[in-house]
Amino acid sequence: MSFNMQNMGNLIKKMQQDMEKMQKELGDSELVGEDPSKKVTCKVNGHKEVLEIKIDPSVMDPDDPSLLEDLVLFAVRDAMTKAEEHAQKKMGSITKGLPMPNIPGLKF
Repeated sequence: MSFNMQNMGNLIKKMQQDMEKMQKELGDSELVGEDPSKKVTCKVNGHKEVLEIKIDPSVMDPDDPSLLEDLVLFAVRDAMTKAEEHAQKKMGSITKGLPMPNIPGLKF
């Protein structure tokens, strides 16, 4: 594909539309992280916004809050990792197969 401004404009417009669609899909997606015991879960959306945290009462020990703190931290980190992977996968689906213009001196 040879470089021309109309092709570049169309490509940019299509990418903007795809990005807007992806941002909406990320906001609508819900991912759940959990600790290894599955006693604490954290739900986030694709924008890494925490939507909900659920805690099994059996891990609530008023004499030792550190266990609960660790489980919540683990669940939140797991949810954020899943959200990041989800976002990367969505981004990859947009950029995959994009024709890259042949601009002299510019390499992709």
